[in-house]
Amino acid sequence: MDKIKIGFIGAGNMARALVGGLITSGVPAGNLYSFDRTPSQLQTLCRDTGIVAAEDNQHLVDQCDVVVLAVKPQAMHAMISALQLGEHIPLILSIAAGLRTGALSQWFGREVPLVRAMPNTPALVRAGATGLYATRHVTDSQREIAETIMRAVGITLWLEDEAQLDAVTALSGSGPAYFFYLMEAMELAGQQLGLPEETARLLTVQTAFGAAKLALEVEEEPGVLRERVTSPGGTTEQAIQHLDKHKTRDILIAAVKAARDRSEQLAQQLEQTS
Repeated sequence: MDKIKIGFIGAGNMARALVGGLITSGVPAGNLYSFDRTPSQLQTLCRDTGIVAAEDNQHLVDQCDVVVLAVKPQAMHAMISALQLGEHIPLILSIAAGLRTGALSQWFGREVPLVRAMPNTPALVRAGATGLYATRHVTDSQREIAETIMRAVGITLWLEDEAQLDAVTALSGSGPAYFFYLMEAMELAGQQLGLPEETARLLTVQTAFGAAKLALEVEEEPGVLRERVTSPGGTTEQAIQHLDKHKTRDILIAAVKAARDRSEQLAQQLEQTS
C-alpha cells in the first residue's frame, strides 16, 4: 500500500474516517488525494491530515490507482457522467448506499473494476462493519486493496451476491440506530427508577460496550451469553419474560426486514431518477 495512490471524491465524515484510518495504519498522507465541491470542507480535511487536494475530480481520477466514491447517492450520476476514463482505469470503490454496481457501470459508460462497500457509522471511531461486493472485473490484488482500505476503520466481510448488501444495510448499516434506540429506552428507564441522568447514561453506555466486547471476545453465541446472565427466578429472567410476552424478538426481526425492503426500494428509485 506504500506506493498506491488513493483518491477520495467527497471529503465528508466517512472519507475523513477512512483517511485517518489509512494514515494510522501506515499509508503516507502524500499518497492520499481528495476533492470536494465544498472548498472549506476539502481545505479542512487536507489541513488536518496532510493529504493532497486535487484540482478537480478528473485530476484525482487521472492521478490515483484507487478512487473512493464518497459523495451522496443523489449526486453520483452527474459526477460520474462528467468524468473521462482513458487508458488509465483505476479501481472504483463506492461507499454510496443504495447504488448498485450495474447502475454505476452504466454511468461510467464502460466496464470498470468496481467494488461496492456498505460501511456503518461506527467506522467514524474505527469500529465499523463493512460488507463488500466486487464485480468480475476486479482482480485478486484489487480485492485485497479494497479490503485493506475498509479494514482501516473496522471489520470487513465479502459477499458473493450483491443483493445481500441490502441485508447488510438493514443489519449493520442501520443497526447502530437499533442499539441507540434500545440505549435511549434503558437510560430513560434508569431515570424513572430514580437514577440521576448522567449515572443512567454512563451505566447504559458502558453496559452496551461491555456486552458487545464480551460477545466479540468469547466463542459462545449471544443466546448462550444471555442464558448465563438469566438466573432462574431472578431479575433478568423477569425482564426477558416480559420482552418475550410482548414478542420483542419478532418485532426486531420484522424491523430489520422492513429496513431491507426499504433498501431495495431506494435502490430502484435512485436508478430510475438518474
